Amino acid sequence: MNDHIGAGPVTAPAAEPTEHAEPAAPPRLTTRLDALLANLGVTGPFARDCLLAVGVAGLTFMLMAALFWVVTPPGEIVLGPGQAWLLVALGVGQALLLCLRRVRPLVCLASVVGLQAVMIALSPPDATIRGLAPLVVAYTIGVLLPARTALALVGVAVAVETAAAFGTAAVSTPDLLLAAIGPAGSSLLSNLGAVVVGNYVATRRSYVQLLRLQAADAVRAQQAKVRAAIGAERTQMARELHDVAAHHLSGMVVQAAAVHRLIDRDPAAAKEGVAWIRAQGKETLDNLRLVVGVLRGTPADRSGGGDAPGPDGEGSVPVPGLAVLDALVRTARDLGTPVEFVGEGSPRPVSPIADVALYRMVQESLSNARQHAPGAPVLITLRYLPREVSLTVVNDPPARRPEPAARTSSGVGLVGMRERAQLIGARFAAGPTAEGGWSVTVAQTDNGGERR
Repeated sequence: MNDHIGAGPVTAPAAEPTEHAEPAAPPRLTTRLDALLANLGVTGPFARDCLLAVGVAGLTFMLMAALFWVVTPPGEIVLGPGQAWLLVALGVGQALLLCLRRVRPLVCLASVVGLQAVMIALSPPDATIRGLAPLVVAYTIGVLLPARTALALVGVAVAVETAAAFGTAAVSTPDLLLAAIGPAGSSLLSNLGAVVVGNYVATRRSYVQLLRLQAADAVRAQQAKVRAAIGAERTQMARELHDVAAHHLSGMVVQAAAVHRLIDRDPAAAKEGVAWIRAQGKETLDNLRLVVGVLRGTPADRSGGGDAPGPDGEGSVPVPGLAVLDALVRTARDLGTPVEFVGEGSPRPVSPIADVALYRMVQESLSNARQHAPGAPVLITLRYLPREVSLTVVNDPPARRPEPAARTSSGVGLVGMRERAQLIGARFAAGPTAEGGWSVTVAQTDNGGERR
């Protein structure tokens, strides 16, 4: 059928979007390191912190050994025979305690600060010796805890180390302030700097995570909009195709049955019936071309006026509306339905979308009357009121009981009419009458014919 409907291929509705992960960012150093550790079987915070502790312990050993026996000239730092080795052991012990930095951060901080106080007590008065572990644990506290809590804990650590420095200076040298200012200042600067850096890193991570969540929410919202647009497009397709099929094809079926009975008895009448079926088939194709034109989004369809392109690209398919309502009534009469059309008030143009919607509602009402109340009279009343256009279609009870197959209904027609009324902002009512028939009423505020 598509070869006869339009001149070009029909654009199918876009496929429903599927949720997918965001494009992966270029692998960072930490990402590659995480993958390497996972491949080596080092997973979990404790295992990885143990590996870090061993690395920091090795680096601390090399730095302190270089300080005591390689870089510093002899006699620069006066230490006893085992004092240097004890300081190295304490520095390495501090580093090994880093295996607790994420599973027990407060225990790790207290242990490292305690060992640092011992190192201050064992250090010469004129030297400030610190390992790498205090920096790492202060950084960890800044990352894991809120800023105020982290600063408070690090402040306690600095106070403990400062007290150790003044206590050691008080018993070892007469120049108390000069001997204690070095260890105390070093503790304050290193710990405070490390906790500030850690807090910045934590804030940065939270900010990046928030941006990712917002981006994911934006993607989901966009996908929801696309799905809603696709659903609306499919609803429009179903509504238009149902209107065309319900009206034209049902009439063609009725007429074909009549032709079948007249073939032998009245060939001339049968030929007229066949000609009518052919004309209805052509009109059905024209209406399908119009639907396809709407789905393609041609300029005429977007504006709501003019003719839809025919098979040769020319404007040959009239857009249905109230102006051709008489032709619709004649077609219904040709199918055997007694239809009376009453117009009240001075006709005036309505908005194009309302014009098509009202026409389609009459078309659907006539199809329903022919299907559910065959032979019953139908009254169509179109009223042009000062600020409103109302349309009423009422059919009487059926003269004969329809066959079971004819009474079967999916309710799509009423749903489509209600959706059309909502689309043009009109009031809609449908239901049985007191006499046993059916009534459909739609009323749209027109504002004097102005397009809204």
